[in-house]
Amino acid sequence: MPSPASRRGEIFLHRGDLTQARLWYEQAVTEARNAESLKALSDALGNLGNVCALLGDQGQAETCYREVLEIQRTLQEGNAIGETLVNLGNLKNDAGQAEKARAFYLEALDTLKPLENDRALGILYSNLALQELQLHKPELAIDAFHAALEYHRKVGNEDGLAATYGQLGKTFLQTGNARQAEACLNNATEHFIKLGNGPGEAGALRLLADVYLKRGDRISELRCLERVVQIDQTYRLPQYEEDRQRYAQVRQSL
Repeated sequence: MPSPASRRGEIFLHRGDLTQARLWYEQAVTEARNAESLKALSDALGNLGNVCALLGDQGQAETCYREVLEIQRTLQEGNAIGETLVNLGNLKNDAGQAEKARAFYLEALDTLKPLENDRALGILYSNLALQELQLHKPELAIDAFHAALEYHRKVGNEDGLAATYGQLGKTFLQTGNARQAEACLNNATEHFIKLGNGPGEAGALRLLADVYLKRGDRISELRCLERVVQIDQTYRLPQYEEDRQRYAQVRQSL
């Protein structure tokens, strides 16, 4: 059961007051150390690390996560270990240390695979794919995206499917495989529509319009852009003016 300090930290975190959340989670850490409760200490340090990461204090966040990792290994909490390794990977990614981030993600994979935590594995493979792209390894990224899709399908993660299809489509587009890009982006669009996620749908359609532009299919490009402009207006998206101008230019060219 969370301590009163942890509960207060959670309240301030939900309010968006990260400074107060940090103070209360620091209090929770102190209380857990005094009580010599490893489980409570692990939870409090993990929460403190998350808040520090949100505040941009990567050094303190990493210190928290590494101590959490030691405790979780002592308690043999496999799923929690995998989550903490992912957090460390995310920190390194935010710091621009792609190789170190990749190493943490791969270690997390080794931890989570035997536990068959399919939801976590789907998200992790997506993170790893994006890391491979940063390291200019598109073939490895494509393999990781496909693995992510398999896990997303197993657990019915519609958000994961939509985002991953979109990212995979963008990767295929960048590597010159327009046919595969079109198929993935159409899939992404369908999943975003099912979720009622208009901004996500617009993002996939912008990329799909780029596919048709490269192919010289201006009519299909126009149809995509027409829908994008509608979504921009509905959600008041910042890309509206840029999308409207592109739509007008394509329409005029026809």
